[in-house]
Amino acid sequence: MNDSLDLLARLIETPSLSRQEDRTADLIEHYLGDLGLIPHRHGNNVWIRSRQWRDDRPTILLNSHHDTVKPAAGYTRDPHRAEVVDGKLYGLGSNDAGGALVSLIAAFVALENDTTLNGNLILAATAEEEISGPNGIAALLPLLPPIDAGIVGEPTLLDLAVAERGLVVIDGETRGKSGHAARKEGINALYLALDDIAAIRDYAFVRPGEQLGPTGAAVTVIASGTQHNVVPDRCTFVVDLRVNEAYTNEEAVAELQSVCKSAKLTPRSLRLQSSYIRPDHPLLRAAMRARPEARTYGSPTLSDQALMPFTTLKVGPGDSARSHTADEFIYVREIEEATDFYVALLRNL
Repeated sequence: MNDSLDLLARLIETPSLSRQEDRTADLIEHYLGDLGLIPHRHGNNVWIRSRQWRDDRPTILLNSHHDTVKPAAGYTRDPHRAEVVDGKLYGLGSNDAGGALVSLIAAFVALENDTTLNGNLILAATAEEEISGPNGIAALLPLLPPIDAGIVGEPTLLDLAVAERGLVVIDGETRGKSGHAARKEGINALYLALDDIAAIRDYAFVRPGEQLGPTGAAVTVIASGTQHNVVPDRCTFVVDLRVNEAYTNEEAVAELQSVCKSAKLTPRSLRLQSSYIRPDHPLLRAAMRARPEARTYGSPTLSDQALMPFTTLKVGPGDSARSHTADEFIYVREIEEATDFYVALLRNL
């Protein structure tokens, strides 16, 4: 455990904003190399597969990220100084998601050469998670062997996030006809947009979600017009669409489009899909045996789960409520508990 804490302290003290994770990638790569392992590197993503590899066994991905957001404005401590006070390890990235990352690394190191394990392991410490960037897990997955299921390390208090909302940002546009406002000429694109925005606001998506509740859409930005006496011929708006596990992003966008009479809805990206793990999936069952007291829940926060085209379970030490906050911290005991949990989970598979 001292090795894990030392690694996490070094990660905290090495700034690693999204797209600037080269130094923490170096650190993780050297750490694994010093243990006699041979990691691979793709950009700022570091990955390694277990030595006890057999092609006839299922493969489990152990993944967490080593990038961070910018420090919050309210920090009273140096965000890049790792310090343990009253059982809490302070520092930027300690909770999100350094604790999960070092715990997964420790579990991988403990098990990767174990001949009694019932599956293959791949460890991936990835970049750009905080921005869902193209050079993180999305760039790495095509290089990896086929994966059957994954554990995504994020702060969940070691509860089991069995579903996660998808996200689609949509650009809406209505077209009218310009005219003089005083003579009430033309077709007002802003009014057309307002009718469709009201329809979006009032719409209830058809398919409920067992874990995530209803899919929901909110209009968050609107722009129209050039001057006070000209009827606008164009109006644009932005929709924030949060998708439950009952829909693909494509299906949710199509259903929302059907309630708009004038607006054309164009998704910026469909890549951040919702996720869901079946109650009878072996990975979830193994997790519940390893931690019977854990609750299952649907997660409202986004992670690299959204970019993985296979079944995943999001679970890790720390509390999501501490993420992106000033004076971020994780309890030392949480890291210890997480390492034991991950090992037990993988042995239970």
